[in-house]
Amino acid sequence: MTSICLDSSGWIEITHAGDNARKFAKALSAPATLILSTINLYEIAKYTSRVGDDTATSEILTFLQQYTVIPVSSEIATLAASLSTQHKLAMADSLIYATTLNQNATLWTQDEDFKGLPHVKYFPKINS
Repeated sequence: MTSICLDSSGWIEITHAGDNARKFAKALSAPATLILSTINLYEIAKYTSRVGDDTATSEILTFLQQYTVIPVSSEIATLAASLSTQHKLAMADSLIYATTLNQNATLWTQDEDFKGLPHVKYFPKINS
């Protein structure tokens, strides 16, 4: 089974009961195949601390630690630089995408910057 790398937007949907939470939560059914980048941890912590409190942030980060967290290696950083130039991705996005490709995974996201890229499953945002 192919690994899934949930983008920060997916984790935020799940942990904050967003409109696309059910779609992204399907990835949780196979936890052994679920990965995330350390960059995801940063983005989720930043978002959660902005909209919640320290307790909520701590609980969510503890929850995420049960999955395979992939650190940014020199190989991933170098690949990210190339992907950033090639696809005009911001640094964080290119690092998450490089992590996905490095791990032979599929990125699940609702971030339009990834729409149409190989190894990406894109879910359009639902505006309620």
